[in-house]
Amino acid sequence: MEDPETITQAIANNVRAQRAHRGLTLDALAARSGVSRGMLVQVEQGRTNPSVSTLTRIASALGVTVARLVEVSDVPVVRIVDKADVVTFDQGEVQAKLLVGADAPMILELWDWRLGPGQHHDGDAHPPGTREMLTVLAGELTLTVYGRSYVVKTDAAVLFTADRPHRYANQGQEELRLVMVVAEPREAPDQ
Repeated sequence: MEDPETITQAIANNVRAQRAHRGLTLDALAARSGVSRGMLVQVEQGRTNPSVSTLTRIASALGVTVARLVEVSDVPVVRIVDKADVVTFDQGEVQAKLLVGADAPMILELWDWRLGPGQHHDGDAHPPGTREMLTVLAGELTLTVYGRSYVVKTDAAVLFTADRPHRYANQGQEELRLVMVVAEPREAPDQ
């Protein structure tokens, strides 16, 4: 398992490299992502451990997956991710594991989420055309999309358009566990 310092440095290197590859200034990336220039400087210098939300906004602005930003080494044609290499974002009773991700030909991410009773996670709107599919392995999910709530029970699945704010909430008494796939087009669909 990679130590947090190694991952922080990988994020720094990957964000800087992706930004440079696209010819973006820090100001341009800040404008695209909604992440302040100061935070981007801290991220690129490896002086901070950014939140999932911050990484998601940066990744979306760069047109890559969060997995690409936290990747410690180059990705081979076939990639097996051992349990010890899974990147975990732990915020107390809300835990998200980015199991694996890809960014060609479309951006895909596979996540394992756990939310304690009474906990929630607010997801930012993804780029246009982004879809999320998930299945509840344990507990009951209250999914709110654009102000409307839906209950997804154990062993049920849901597919929704994630290009608008959304919330995953555990309003039950037991831990909620779900597996999610995020599918984001490389380019926004024609409007």
